[in-house]
Amino acid sequence: MLGNILVVEDEIAIQALLSLNLKQAGYQVRLAATGEGALQEVADQLPDLLIVDWMLPVMSGIDLVRQLKSKERTKRIPVVFLTAKTDEPAKLEGLGVGVDDYVTKPFSPKELIIRIKNILRRTSPDSIDEICEISGLKLDPVNRRVLGNDIILNLGPTEFKLLHFLMTHPDRVYSRVQLLNDVWGDHMFLEERTIDVHIRRLRRALEPAGLKKIIKTVRGAGYSLSTAEN
Repeated sequence: MLGNILVVEDEIAIQALLSLNLKQAGYQVRLAATGEGALQEVADQLPDLLIVDWMLPVMSGIDLVRQLKSKERTKRIPVVFLTAKTDEPAKLEGLGVGVDDYVTKPFSPKELIIRIKNILRRTSPDSIDEICEISGLKLDPVNRRVLGNDIILNLGPTEFKLLHFLMTHPDRVYSRVQLLNDVWGDHMFLEERTIDVHIRRLRRALEPAGLKKIIKTVRGAGYSLSTAEN
């Protein structure tokens, strides 16, 4: 799956349309009919992106987004707003509270998916199915294959996920807590030192290609994947 998308929409027909097209495009889809239901879904599992209808019952789409953007845990979740064609004030208010993009009803599912891909490419590059290549290392997320200097490397599923994240965020230092949240998810209750174990395994897997030094330890800060010569 490319990513986890939460659709917040009270019209059953639009829910079905979005769910069908997003699943066909390779996304995992969850549905909520109200803002309150959406908050519960987000509490259970952070989505990679939300699609929010402006005209929700009880809690409006704006109020939902405002709540999410006010909290540290959820403020970085990208949001696409669905509005009526004549709802220009809604569009402006949505952009004012941090909505990333909006589409007007009726909309083209194909155009919406393109917009979603563009947003996720910017905000969550590890959720995109493009091949990553850095310093002789090549990772294919679709076929789950890793090559190092043309040598096939054997990685466990956790090390693969960790490497994918680091390759899509190169030259950036991540603490153990950040890696636990971003790679494992913020509802996985693991010891921070678990990261050290998987980093060691990842380096061991990269060693046959002479690439284990691509994973850097930054003393007192965390880990990064370096694009510099190793």
